Amino acid sequence: MKLKQTGPWIEHSGPDADVVVSSRARLARNLSGLPFVNQASDVEKREVLRLVQTLPLAGERSEELVWIDLQQSTPEDRRLLFERHLVSRQFLESVSPRAVAIADDEQLSVMVNEEDHLRMQVLLPGLELEEAWRRVVDFDRRLERNADIAVHPRWGYLTACPTNVGTAIRFSVMLHLPGLRLTNELERLRRASNDLDLAVRGFYGEGSDSSGDFYQVSNQLTLGVSETDLLATFVGEIVPRIVAYERMARDILIERSSTLLEDRVHRALGTLRSARLLAIEESMKHLSRVRLGIALGLLTDIPLGTVQRLFLEVQPAHLRRVQPDSIDNTALEPVPEDRLLDDERTRRRRADLVRTALTEPY
Repeated sequence: MKLKQTGPWIEHSGPDADVVVSSRARLARNLSGLPFVNQASDVEKREVLRLVQTLPLAGERSEELVWIDLQQSTPEDRRLLFERHLVSRQFLESVSPRAVAIADDEQLSVMVNEEDHLRMQVLLPGLELEEAWRRVVDFDRRLERNADIAVHPRWGYLTACPTNVGTAIRFSVMLHLPGLRLTNELERLRRASNDLDLAVRGFYGEGSDSSGDFYQVSNQLTLGVSETDLLATFVGEIVPRIVAYERMARDILIERSSTLLEDRVHRALGTLRSARLLAIEESMKHLSRVRLGIALGLLTDIPLGTVQRLFLEVQPAHLRRVQPDSIDNTALEPVPEDRLLDDERTRRRRADLVRTALTEPY
């Protein structure tokens, strides 16, 4: 599979990077005259694939889209795409005809035959929702010039899930919220999010856990509101409020228990630099504390990009790619999904990877 070792954007920091890891704008679209994916036959899904793959979609950035057929991919390669946030779990686990198109910089990707015929997303580092929105809209305009899209004059874009009908836009940010967790304020955030029609999910979105104190926050309302109004509210009010709330929680930790906070940060770094076995959750927890220490200036000798990269490389499929013998001795042999587990060899290789990355000169 033609993917770089790690996501090209992951090591870079964008605006408000101390709290906002990434921004995503995603559009759902369906082709007219063909059933929604959940009602389509395999023959009809292959026709959707054929139609989309023949469309002229090159734009001002001259994105060269690489098409990956998920039916022809190994379980390990599919897991790699999921860990990189380029496909959803539903897309990963499906067995029907489907494919994903990925730009060279991996900031633009298009899932074909997920819940809708097309799910287009732009993923950027830091708080860059406006730029992500501009780029996904640019791609959508090229799509609509060349394809007949299902849209209703009253209800807007038609989608398989009623919650997406209307603009069919989802804005989301990946937030690092260790301060709110350590001050026991996350439940208050969840309650406030419900009142504002927001969804708060874990590291891999819907149905996932908040591994490493990472949370995805996205809008749930798409019907009866314009894209520009949604974006203005998300960028101008919601995200800045959460970012300020997290920073305030960090200030409280420093003011009330600075020694305890420093101890947690340095213990985490010490564990990562000395451990010989590391499970995935333990890795994420300690890397989260190291990231917090970097953001607060408690650790000055570790680049943020190194920690960002490690959050990805400790995941099972990425670990196998970086440390090929972490699963078995046949480096390039496809590995079934149920063998991408945290056995002792995997934990040892994860510890070797992290220890080397955090102790070598930068």
